Amino acid sequence: MSQSKIESDLRLRASLPTINYLLEHGAKRIILISHLGRPEGKPSKELSLSIVTNTLRKLLPNQKISFCPLPDKNATIKIPEDSKIILLENLRFNPGEEANDSDFIKNIIDAVNADYYVQDGFAVIHRAHASTDAIKNHLPVYAGLLLEKEINNLETATKKPAKPVLLIIGGAKVEDKQPLIDKFGKLADQIVVGGKIAADGYKSSNPKVYVAEDFDEDMKGDKLDIGPLATVKLAEYITDAKTIIWNGLLGYAEDPAYATASTITAELIGERQNITSIICGGDTTGFVETLMEAHPSLKYSLVSTGGGATLEYLIGKELPGLKAIKK
Repeated sequence: MSQSKIESDLRLRASLPTINYLLEHGAKRIILISHLGRPEGKPSKELSLSIVTNTLRKLLPNQKISFCPLPDKNATIKIPEDSKIILLENLRFNPGEEANDSDFIKNIIDAVNADYYVQDGFAVIHRAHASTDAIKNHLPVYAGLLLEKEINNLETATKKPAKPVLLIIGGAKVEDKQPLIDKFGKLADQIVVGGKIAADGYKSSNPKVYVAEDFDEDMKGDKLDIGPLATVKLAEYITDAKTIIWNGLLGYAEDPAYATASTITAELIGERQNITSIICGGDTTGFVETLMEAHPSLKYSLVSTGGGATLEYLIGKELPGLKAIKK
């Protein structure tokens, strides 16, 4: 997202079921809080959430939606009488958000006179910030429908998965993916490694781990996609699997010439709608979302809105924002 353009409204659309549920069940007013980028506690025109207001109005055409700045200390927010939904400015414009400052979030609660907090921002629940952790000191916190969907699908895939389980790993940073490979070393029936990780020579002593054996190269000899042999083998694993988790693109998919393996993988998984399929990681979910726009018949159990949160849940880390939710 930039000041003038929203590049993806995935997370906005993903929270619509929760917003609509609250509206349909008597919520007098909904205050939306969120963040964008890393402004380091200082206001930034480029990172203002004001741009989101128009998109929300398109997604919720029957609702009056207003945008408000963050309140000053001990001040109330002047909310238009006819506004059912209020979007507040980027929480990270105040250093109290990332500092997990209890007074900062209490000031917002008092300013809007909130009674309950519905946590639907799955993408940030791995961070101990004021809107994920400290808020529990002032309001009862409940899970939104998006967060519930994310957790239910991830729990199914990690605690009671239908076998065989296939983990597909791509991307460039092996240090980010190794904990996931280690975690699924026993749980998965097969792990396939592609992307730059494989191109750079990744090796594993685990017999369950298959590393791409051939690659498509450019004129300079750079390995920019897994090759036909590896793609065929991966396709066979996908056909057999009952649970699939995919994190990381298999090639340099920004260039359509090297998006072949990722496209085939996404299509094969999306066509198998009787299995549990989880797509995670920002680049991967963005790629799949774009493909779904062109091919609406493709369906997945979960195209996760979380990046780091999904990875941390999958490897078994405790998530502060999840811990804050009332059982």
